[in-house]
Amino acid sequence: MNGYYEKKLSAERLKRCYEIAPARVRQYFTAELSHVLGKIKPGDRILDLGCGYGRVMPGLSRKAGLVVGIDNSEASLLLAKEIIDGISNCRLAAMNAVQLGFSGNSFDVVICIQNGISAFHVDQGVLIRESIRVVRPGGIVLFSSYSEKFWDHRMEWFQMQADEGLLGEIDYEKTGAGVIVCKDGFKAFTVGPDRFLELTTGLGAEINIVELDESSIFCEIIH
Repeated sequence: MNGYYEKKLSAERLKRCYEIAPARVRQYFTAELSHVLGKIKPGDRILDLGCGYGRVMPGLSRKAGLVVGIDNSEASLLLAKEIIDGISNCRLAAMNAVQLGFSGNSFDVVICIQNGISAFHVDQGVLIRESIRVVRPGGIVLFSSYSEKFWDHRMEWFQMQADEGLLGEIDYEKTGAGVIVCKDGFKAFTVGPDRFLELTTGLGAEINIVELDESSIFCEIIH
């Protein structure tokens, strides 16, 4: 699974996954972005972890003072460069989300949405602590994963991706309980409310768990 989004599911292939999404999944995308925008103040400095091909960066840029997107896929970043071309307050960097090359207190808001906390396949506790490190006191870190209520819609969307050859064939014997497994080694997990609370215990921050649109679970960490 290491490098799946970096090599196989990157750039135009990743973009295609979003282009073929059915209406209910598109509603989920919109709801997530709207929720994030509601947490941003005009002029805020935003860090987008796992920005991919830059999907949400133009939307964020219309409210933020600066949007920095990081990813470890060179191909995705090259496409993101085209997506944000002409948007003066967007920047890109090749970087690992658990080893951020930013000093502490660099951002007002750090976001890791669309189940990045699972898709990155890194130590989730380290990912959260590193995100908190780079956000200013009083700033907010936003992680999202899938709601259990969204399972059928999520499965429909992933089957469509598999049908187009964007993912491997889904292994239905191993798929279930929030986990999607493909026969080419792809695995997609989720993080539920209890796991979010477990990961954020003892961080000395205010933690809010919010279910949104019966599609997302947001963990909001106020530093």
